[in-house]
Amino acid sequence: MKSQEIISKLPYSKPFLFVDEIIHIDENGVEGSFTFDENLDFYKGHFEHNPVTPGVILTETMAQIGLVCLGIFILDNNFNKNTSIALTSVNMEFIKPVFPNEKVTVFSEKIYFRFGKLKCKVSMKNENSVVVCTGEIAGMVV
Repeated sequence: MKSQEIISKLPYSKPFLFVDEIIHIDENGVEGSFTFDENLDFYKGHFEHNPVTPGVILTETMAQIGLVCLGIFILDNNFNKNTSIALTSVNMEFIKPVFPNEKVTVFSEKIYFRFGKLKCKVSMKNENSVVVCTGEIAGMVV
């Protein structure tokens, strides 16, 4: 399955789509990127006069790239419009802020996929290859 085909199957649309590109994907993990446009609505209030990307949005970006894109790839032809991946657990550590117009890259490594549950070790780096957050994320295929 090609990268654009995977992105087209994501159950999100702008302004809640946080995947620009899948750089690499195989059955063991995925690497993808997203650039946080300065005009995204949440920057207006988080924080006033010093906008920073909220941790929940960073988590969502890692979930979309590191869990959902990988889940679609693993399921391949078994993934259809009636399939979805629901987030079940997250354990994140936020290390550095992500500012408007920053491009980030998400790296995800599959820990396991069994009984419909996918669990991954994820990290996010900025354009300077500095880790901005890291953790584990899991979801169920429903």
